[in-house]
Amino acid sequence: MEDGFSSYSSLYDTSSLLQFCNDDSASAASSMEVTDRIASLEQRVQMQEDEIQLLKSALADVVRRLNHSEEQQAMGSRRGPTKARPMIATLPLRPTVNNGTVLPKKGSGTLPSPSGPGSRKDTSTPANKSLSSLSSLSGSTRILYLPLSTVRRANSNEHVGTLTRKDSGDSKGNRTRAGSTGSNSSGKKSDSKQRDPVFNAEEGYVKMFLKGRPITMHMPKDQVDSYCLEARAELPSNKLKLDWVYGYRGRDCRSNLYLLPTGETVYFIASVVVLFNVDERLQRHYTGHTDDIKCLAVHPDKITIATGQVAGTSSDGKHLAPHVRVWDSVSLNTLHVLGAGFFDRALVCLSFSKSNGGNTLCVVDDSNDHVLSVWDWQREDRLAEVKCSNESVFAADFHPTDSNIVVTCGKSHLYFWNLEKGMLAKKQGLFEKQEKPKFVLCVTFAENGDAITGDSSGNILVWGKGTNRISHVIQGAHEGSIFALCMLRNGTLVSGGKDRRLVSWDSSYQQIQTVEVPELFGPIRTIAEGRGETVLIGTTKNFVLQGSLDGEFMPITQGHTDELWGLAVHPCKPQFLTCGYDRQVSLWDSSTHQLIWTKNMEDAAQSAGFHPTGAVVAVGTQTGRWLVLDTDSKDLVTMHTDGNEQLSVMRFGPDGNFLAIGSHDNYIYIYAVAENGRKYSRVGKCSGHSSFITHLDWSVDSQYLVSNSGDYEILYWIPSVCKQVVSVETTRDIEWATYTCTLAFQVFGLWPDGSDGTDINAVCRSSDKSLLVTGDDFGKVHLFSYPCSQFRAPSHAYGGHSSHVTNVTFLFDDSYLVSTGGKDMSVMQWRIV
Repeated sequence: MEDGFSSYSSLYDTSSLLQFCNDDSASAASSMEVTDRIASLEQRVQMQEDEIQLLKSALADVVRRLNHSEEQQAMGSRRGPTKARPMIATLPLRPTVNNGTVLPKKGSGTLPSPSGPGSRKDTSTPANKSLSSLSSLSGSTRILYLPLSTVRRANSNEHVGTLTRKDSGDSKGNRTRAGSTGSNSSGKKSDSKQRDPVFNAEEGYVKMFLKGRPITMHMPKDQVDSYCLEARAELPSNKLKLDWVYGYRGRDCRSNLYLLPTGETVYFIASVVVLFNVDERLQRHYTGHTDDIKCLAVHPDKITIATGQVAGTSSDGKHLAPHVRVWDSVSLNTLHVLGAGFFDRALVCLSFSKSNGGNTLCVVDDSNDHVLSVWDWQREDRLAEVKCSNESVFAADFHPTDSNIVVTCGKSHLYFWNLEKGMLAKKQGLFEKQEKPKFVLCVTFAENGDAITGDSSGNILVWGKGTNRISHVIQGAHEGSIFALCMLRNGTLVSGGKDRRLVSWDSSYQQIQTVEVPELFGPIRTIAEGRGETVLIGTTKNFVLQGSLDGEFMPITQGHTDELWGLAVHPCKPQFLTCGYDRQVSLWDSSTHQLIWTKNMEDAAQSAGFHPTGAVVAVGTQTGRWLVLDTDSKDLVTMHTDGNEQLSVMRFGPDGNFLAIGSHDNYIYIYAVAENGRKYSRVGKCSGHSSFITHLDWSVDSQYLVSNSGDYEILYWIPSVCKQVVSVETTRDIEWATYTCTLAFQVFGLWPDGSDGTDINAVCRSSDKSLLVTGDDFGKVHLFSYPCSQFRAPSHAYGGHSSHVTNVTFLFDDSYLVSTGGKDMSVMQWRIV
């Protein structure tokens, strides 16, 4: 290496450059003439450029030698490393072979590494760091970070596929999201080529790449001769239809519960508006939205509905602006879309006007200024806009007899707006002698036009019609915040709040009666008038209750209140169990769509699995503790602890004699099971993974176990002795009782372009082995044909969830499919048609 440097340094004597660099004769203080100083500076610049060129040339030679050495080393070993190796900084000054792909001379960025783009720590040696700093002298070169395994040439028996993915009409785009760590999101050809699979017919395996990491999947022997990498997979003949949505969003949304003349209760969760006929136990769904719905308004005609959603991201990574959708509740057809490109972040308040036939709609967005805008929604024309407040806005409503007056309230404010000649003029509510509350939380109107507000001090204030002054005060109407006010048709005012009390007031604001909602249901978030004497209540614990002002309230809808991950189906009944971070375990009946029982736990729940008899169910938590519950009585059968990290998978063997528990501490804990799932004794733990366990499947005969981990390993085990099986010939023809592992030959076609290996959260094969379903990070449920062993297999895609889909599973008889949303807290039941 020294010879290379000496050959370059002998080109000219650098001492002259040093002399110039240290010479002060060209400085402004020098006595030289200006022209001489300029000439001297030009000469110095020229020599510095020559020196830079010399350093670049020397660097190029060093890197060329490093490249050559690494290439020889990689070519020398037939198989690439299975673990991530330290990165070598290289400057490919000539094309480099990368799994049969020629890389461009000048890289446009860094190639993906096993640790992921943007997450790689700087582990360079001092020598590498100095090389990196030297290379920055050149604007035309850039360092590429290559895993050692990527310089290996595809061997002669490996066939590289060149397929492109095509989804069905239900799913447009390649399902990559802005900000995704998938390398294809950058659109670089070298990356997309790198992700093409490789088929080795001699050894009978397909190798795919996730985040630059090779994953080898051996196929059954009888499929090797007939397998073709370029063969096209078929779309499944079946499709999914949304049958039922469990849950309601009351925790952080207001005024989102109404009764329609059809007898349907309308509310929303995730990106679905639910129209639920309680008497007939039927649901219909408006699914026009693409992300979280945050507000809802019903037109005076009781047919037209407006809903507003947050900003989102499309399946192909494009920004989706927040907007309002106006739709027909009878036909479920979208009539108008308002404000795409105008609103910012999300929409928080919506209201139709009352007195002019409902021709106008007022909207408040969630921008810093919480812009209030008024629209002629039928013409999709914005009539006026104004900055409402830089603090939170909780409610906006038109005056019932004057469509030019809008009232808004929120943190530290109550404003009366007057629309005139395209301008909104503001009058601030004057609290005068009344102590100003920190939050004005809700507003409604009396029959005579007075505005009525509820606030965080527990007071109800009445504001005289046409004024901004208080005309009446109900001091201490509630203990704590008043979240909801509703004026009934008969002139009775109903208020509800944090104290869980529902209070009714007559037209003189004298209290009529009080009823307290049980603590189980939580504080009252919103109130709506039901049929006859009934009242509907939405609570902060995501219950919808129905009852009367003098009677008992019963839940008609309920759901989880925090992120949802655990899902298990009963092996022989139309039942499924869900659990999540709200420490709540719930057993549901998919036929009646009702909750069978719910049980609160001490720890946040992560996973669940039924015993093959269905008599008990095991629930794994985030703390390493796991419990077994009796399915009929929900009583605790036993409790154990393994490690102190989350338990991602709970899976009983098909014969019911073993339980496998996959943990985030990289171990799989094995328990022997007796007495129909009522007695457990630890066999041991399977040790071999270098990352957390993500998925587990048992063989049909309960003799083998296959596992996936967070670093894309596929390992096989004999669970009865906790030993790893390394023989390919032993494992390749094993028949698996279930397919929930995301990495396997029979399912690798489900991975989308540009995936970073974490995009697919859950997989499930149908009992009849004809369908495969996945839940992904983009809120989509995908339905594939099974087996799914052709790269980039086509699928039907379905929206509804507004968060990552954390789990999916078919019911025992394949009649329905159940999916769970993470942060949207929803459970969706899909009919297979």
